[in-house]
Amino acid sequence: MNQLIFYVTEKQHHAGKLLYEWLLQEARELGVHGGSAFHAMAGFGRHGRLHEETFFELAGELAVKVEFILDDLLAEQLLSRVRAQGLEVFYVRYPVQAGII
Repeated sequence: MNQLIFYVTEKQHHAGKLLYEWLLQEARELGVHGGSAFHAMAGFGRHGRLHEETFFELAGELAVKVEFILDDLLAEQLLSRVRAQGLEVFYVRYPVQAGII
């Protein structure tokens, strides 16, 4: 199993949708069993600029973390779909142990 995480901004769009919504939809169409999007309260990225939801002028620039737990094949298929769209999206992928107790 893998955890596959994409980091996008809350205002990024692709194919007429918010990018985080597009990622969730693509994963669902592939048969991924679940995914979640989480809104950041504050943070900074590769450019070093601090973003906080309290600054009105930075509205729309906070990160959204889009996360999936999926097998290797589905992770590769989802990454391939993102690449095929020519999107530049930062992601993290690593092995995890998952289950239901």
